[in-house]
Amino acid sequence: MVRLIKEIIVVEGKDDTAAIKRAVEADTIETNGSAIGEDVLRRIALANERRGVIIFTDPDHAGERIRKIVARHAPGCKHAFLPQEKASYKGDIGIENASTDAIRQALSELRTEALSGEGGEITWEDLMEAGLIVHSDAARRRLIMGKLLGIGYANGKQFFKRCTSFQITKSEFVDALREMEQKAEGS
Repeated sequence: MVRLIKEIIVVEGKDDTAAIKRAVEADTIETNGSAIGEDVLRRIALANERRGVIIFTDPDHAGERIRKIVARHAPGCKHAFLPQEKASYKGDIGIENASTDAIRQALSELRTEALSGEGGEITWEDLMEAGLIVHSDAARRRLIMGKLLGIGYANGKQFFKRCTSFQITKSEFVDALREMEQKAEGS
């Protein structure tokens, strides 16, 4: 079953576009990597106004940098995240390496970025108490929580920003934390 996506999906390159088109019916805009030109950013802003935009970049440092740049030019856009292990092939990390099922799943679990002034319920203290910052195992715990919450991996400061900008509720946060701790006890 091919799913039609009305929003335009922003990806890094032509191989990502090919992978998206194998998984769903959608239009894409390619950033051509991290050297995003002003004309591409204008097209993304226009696409966001007219049809909406989904940012779907690689789950690596360069992809996160591109995500931030695009999100600044497309306020209120949607985000799709893939965990690194679902986007890896022989040491290469990228959307183009993901299976069609992984791409469809990521596109079915979109997160919408809140507009300026709106924020979530999660506090910095919540992250500290959950061991997601200032903890010897914080990076691994953020990786797991990022998957469970559908917001991807990020450092502590960026993880907090994602929790607030994607308006993660206390309930979602507590449920994900409980699931992470139950899995840890079971292993």
